[in-house]
Amino acid sequence: MKLTELIAGVESHRKTLTVFNAPESEITALREHFTDRNIDVAGTRTSSGPQRYVVLSKGDEFVTAMSIDTVFGSDEKASQSGAYRPILDHLDETTFTSYDVGQMGAASHEIEDRAWRVGSGTVYAGFGTVSALGVRIDTYERLADKKPLSVHLYAFPDSELPAHDDVTVHLERSEEIRTTWFVAYDGDGMDSNKCALLAEEREPDAFYGFWTYDPDTVDWIVDHLVTNYTITDHTSDLS
Repeated sequence: MKLTELIAGVESHRKTLTVFNAPESEITALREHFTDRNIDVAGTRTSSGPQRYVVLSKGDEFVTAMSIDTVFGSDEKASQSGAYRPILDHLDETTFTSYDVGQMGAASHEIEDRAWRVGSGTVYAGFGTVSALGVRIDTYERLADKKPLSVHLYAFPDSELPAHDDVTVHLERSEEIRTTWFVAYDGDGMDSNKCALLAEEREPDAFYGFWTYDPDTVDWIVDHLVTNYTITDHTSDLS
């Protein structure tokens, strides 16, 4: 399985949020609220039953239900009683994004920041091409200065590789490396610290993918990179 196939597998587990007996303005607001999530939002009306509530489902399987106010965090009674689990609790691993470069950079920073705070382990990152890597290589050199933290970078060679220190660069003529953006942190072996972002550039500067804190998924991404891309530190060899 390739990185892009893992993304497709996550995408295929799309969920549906059905909004019952709510004004169209609130349905629209919910669509905007979950615009970067792997979720369809649909409105419907019933002749009886609660007003302004939502049901999250996966195919024919019920996942959770709550009031619209709870979704937006304004239902204080439900929040205090713990009667409802936040919908995001059910979307962590199936989160699917459509981000531009700026949003991808912001999402990557969350993982970089965790690695910096822990200060050990290994970060694996790829941004498609050497041209794209060059824009961010200073960030990862600073991250690698936080020894014993290690950094491995991956890129398709479309231009000359910038000078670099402390990071290990993998130049790979691979289509999945050229078309994906990923940042994975192995948590220095601690499951609670593991996290990853993985996305595919399906249109120019438009990325589709997911982030996860599931240790098994992070381990799979790391193992895939280590197993398939072992040639390292091609400082200037683009042949």
